[in-house]
Amino acid sequence: MEAAIAAIGAGIAILGGAIGTAMAQAAIGSSGMGLVAEKPEEFGRALLFLVLPETILIFAFVVAILIMLGFGIGI
Repeated sequence: MEAAIAAIGAGIAILGGAIGTAMAQAAIGSSGMGLVAEKPEEFGRALLFLVLPETILIFAFVVAILIMLGFGIGI
């Protein structure tokens, strides 16, 4: 029973991180492409800002792993 609860908790952690990342990237991506359309030399900066929200999902993945390991579930 504990393993099932841990798995659900890890899934919720990933779900929250994925939703947050998607919402951030949707807003940043459309703005970034508008910027690149007007100033192509700003592509690198727009790409950097688009990649930054991925850290949210990486942290969520780490939290999910810690939840699973905390309950003794091997990965």
